[in-house]
Amino acid sequence: MSRQLFKSTVTVSSMTFVSRILGLVRDMLIARIFGVDLATDAFFVAFKIPNFLRRLFAEGAFAHAFVPVLSAYQAQGNKAALKQFVDKTAGTLALLLMLMTLAGTVAAPVLIWLLAPGFAWQGTQHDLAVLMLQITLPYLVFIALVAFAGSILNAHGKFVVPAITPAFLNICMIVAALWLAPLMAQPVMALAWGVFAAGIVQLLFQIPPLMRLELMPRLRLDFHDAGVKRVINQLLPAIFSVSVTQINLLLDTLIASFLAVGSVSWLYYSDRLVEFPLGILGLALGTVILPNLAKYHAAEDPVTFSNSLDWGLRLVLLAGLPATIGLIVLAEPMLSTLFQYHEFTVEDVHFAAQSLRAYAIGLPAYILIKVLVPGFTARQDLKTPVRYGSYAMLASLALNVLALPLAHAGLALATSLGACFNAMLLLNKLMQDQVFNPAKGWRLFFMRVTLASLTMSLSLYYLVDAQWWVAWSSGERIINLLKWILVGIVAYAMTLVLTGLRLRDVTFTPDR
Repeated sequence: MSRQLFKSTVTVSSMTFVSRILGLVRDMLIARIFGVDLATDAFFVAFKIPNFLRRLFAEGAFAHAFVPVLSAYQAQGNKAALKQFVDKTAGTLALLLMLMTLAGTVAAPVLIWLLAPGFAWQGTQHDLAVLMLQITLPYLVFIALVAFAGSILNAHGKFVVPAITPAFLNICMIVAALWLAPLMAQPVMALAWGVFAAGIVQLLFQIPPLMRLELMPRLRLDFHDAGVKRVINQLLPAIFSVSVTQINLLLDTLIASFLAVGSVSWLYYSDRLVEFPLGILGLALGTVILPNLAKYHAAEDPVTFSNSLDWGLRLVLLAGLPATIGLIVLAEPMLSTLFQYHEFTVEDVHFAAQSLRAYAIGLPAYILIKVLVPGFTARQDLKTPVRYGSYAMLASLALNVLALPLAHAGLALATSLGACFNAMLLLNKLMQDQVFNPAKGWRLFFMRVTLASLTMSLSLYYLVDAQWWVAWSSGERIINLLKWILVGIVAYAMTLVLTGLRLRDVTFTPDR
């Protein structure tokens, strides 16, 4: 094996970068057109469930249950058996999803009450959130089938189509905000219809590459097939094991619904900025590393398995630390540049920056979890990540209570600390079981990255005055923000080069 892992990661990162840029454009438009009020809080609560399910299925959780089983069929070399497994899994999954969607649509008032009980005192807000949830819930069926198709493509080394597919959600919501919203009595409803349309578009986009692989599913129902039963049995543990942070974000929304008006939106916008580097690096690494680890496990190659994890962890440290520093130091300028238009005020920027910094503290841990969990699920060990995820969730809940004096920022901080605890447990277990054995050179590598991070921090600290952006025009904010980001990148990269880090230290072959 050559540098294929690195090349595949760059490919997925590039496609995800395009999607995340469109996501920022989408959120800028939402902030500019709809502002922060009762209606936007209602949409963000209703959107939490389909967006949560999108992250579960389309961003890797489904793959953790499906790909190891699919890899086992691939290893057998029997294409007919592989096609039969794909057909039966698709049919069974589609039926279960439609039943879940129907149940969720009927139970939408209860779901909104559970997710945002504070809305019960705002009758109009509660009813609006229920209606938007009923419109967006069918997205569950579409996005889960998209994740199913994407897992097949990724397992065959086809990463481009699954990686660019999330962009269509942003495109559809942008079109809805610009074109459909002005035509509606309640403009924010347009966003819900945009989500619904995006599910259809995303699913249709998967069909041509599946046909080229001759793996376009014919829906067949079979709950008794051994492979299908294994996927279904592993699905819930797999979802939970990689989605503890997302569950904590849902709990943040629940508690925030009792806080000041705007708290849900402030958490949403700050989470969106953290999702940018998390998606570009964490999602890309998790997507690429899982099928490779499953292949190495099936081939009984523990050395390459460990080296692949080592490579992933180095990349997390190398890119995760500067991203964290950038989000913390540039919190207000970023939020102001992206969202402070018309209805989104300076006060909103201030409060959203508080939760952004709190979420950013946990960014390296969020990315680490994306890399570490595949070290278990590729070996079809789902019990360990579930157990540790449960510990982390309980820790976050306890910290939520302690952090309430910090309001919405305290909720974000509790989520970050819970993710750190989860990542620590996962890493320790992999090393304890000798599944992961760190390669040589970690101490020097860590020192280089730490020194570069400190240099970047000092450069930005002395350059950025957090109050300058208040009086600037939008053009001045964009220019200066880009300048600061460039300075941070140059300071970080130059320090790494001067301390002796070379490209081969990051792109080494996992089977070295």
